[in-house]
Parts: sequence; structure tokens; C-alpha cells
Amino acid sequence: MRTLTKQQTGFTLVEMIMVIVITGIIGGMVAMFLKAPIQQYMDVARRAELTDIADTAVRRMARDVRTAVPNSVRVPNQTGCVATSTTPCVVEFLPTRDGGRYRAGLDAAGSGDVLNFGGTDNAFDMINGVVPVSVEENDYIVIGSTQSDGAPPYDTNGVLRKVTNVTGAKITFELPVFPPWAELASQRFSVVDGAQQAVTYACEGVNTVDGNGTGKLVRHWHYWNVVDTVHATYSSDGTSAILADKVSACEITYEVPNQRFGLLAVRLTLTSGGESVSLYNEIHVNNAP
Repeated sequence: MRTLTKQQTGFTLVEMIMVIVITGIIGGMVAMFLKAPIQQYMDVARRAELTDIADTAVRRMARDVRTAVPNSVRVPNQTGCVATSTTPCVVEFLPTRDGGRYRAGLDAAGSGDVLNFGGTDNAFDMINGVVPVSVEENDYIVIGSTQSDGAPPYDTNGVLRKVTNVTGAKITFELPVFPPWAELASQRFSVVDGAQQAVTYACEGVNTVDGNGTGKLVRHWHYWNVVDTVHATYSSDGTSAILADKVSACEITYEVPNQRFGLLAVRLTLTSGGESVSLYNEIHVNNAP
């Protein structure tokens, strides 16, 4: 009888080692080819993220500043500032929610509550257009903000008054009355939301550590400042929200070429992973009451 022997199959240890070595060589070569595109993709993604953060922040700031009470925008020394790790760079203003015209003369029927500047008058009728003016109790009104030093809009002894009552078209506000110099030929008044009050954008803690920005662009609101300098304690007085982080440089300048308009320039630099993105934005400020 014949004996059938089963054929032995499999890999030897030498063959397995050779396969592992060859696979490693091929994998290393592929990794070398893929490293640059992957790194480039990560760099592009990081730049896009930084650009999006900075762009969203400066757009929000621009949208806010364009609603500012005339001549209420101010920065330190009314010129500009550069943020450091210990000194924030800030811009402060009063955002308006609406505006209207006050009655300066009686109507055709000889009636109406006229706003008299000086004396004891603390009420007036609004001249409503097609859309009624949005103003409520505890809001604030500003009349005659024409001085470019930015001080009067913040001072309740200047041209800022708290609304105590709104009945139909009649607005009653807290004393003292508006000074005679606040009277305007345009009869315009601005409404400041009582829930917003003053607003400050501040670049805080700006520095670079290990290739990453440490600063933040923060929006502060719901506080009042009656001092002629930019508010120094807004963080403890009101509410705040972070609009951008990773800030490594921040510069804000404000120029007032004439009484009718100003130009606020913001340069914001964000840094992450040793790479920086810088955005520059100029915001037109209408200072005509």
C-alpha cells in the first residue's frame, strides 16, 4: 500500500521579516509623500479658522459702532491705543436703538408738549413718522451730542437723560433739564437701550506664548460711565462676552476729520501654532445728530 504524505505550506520566519521590512519601506515612502499635503491642509484649516474668528469679531464691532450716538465713540486720549499683556486697548460708545424728533413748536391746533431747553421742562411730545419710535421706560435719550470730545453723552448732567414714562407720544425724563446749548435745528433725539447702556470693546491680555496668542477681544455692556475718560472698571460693572481669542496683537485708532463723521480703524492679529492672521478694518462713524 502506498502512504500519501500531506504537503506542508506556510511562511517561514525569514519570509515574514522580509515582508515587514518591505511594508515598512513602502509605508515610509508613502508617508513622505503625504506629509506635505496633510501639513498644508492643517495650515490652511488653521488659517481659515483664525480668519473666520477675526472677521466675525470685527464685523460685529462695525455693526455696533455704526449705531453709536453721535460723538460718543472714544478711545484712550481720543487718538488710539495698542494693547499689551497688562494694558487693554479699548473703544467705548453708546449704541442707539432708535431715534426720532422732539416737538419744538405747537401743532396747527395750537396744542402739543414742546421741549423747552432750560427752566424746569422734563417732558416733550415725539413727532412720530410712519413707524413709531421705539422707546420705553428705563431707556435713555440723548439730545445735542455735538461735541467731539465724547464726554457729554455719558454724563447725566450733560445730554443724557433716563426715561421715566412714555404715554402715547409723550416722553417724560429725569431732571435736570437739557441745557440750552443742546438744542438742535434738526430736533433729533437718540434712544439708548436701557439694557445695553454703554458698550466697550476691549483687547485684553494680549501676548504670544509658545506660538499662540493669549489675548481676547471682549465686549462689555450694561454699565454707565460719567467720567471724561474711557471707563476703567467696566468688567466689574456690567456684562461681558468673548468675541475672539488667540489675540496676539490689537490696535485701535480713532480720527475725527470734522464734526460730521469719524473714522475708527481696528487692526486685529490672531496667532495659533506659530502662524498669524491679521485683519484691518475701517469703520465710518456718523457724528451728525
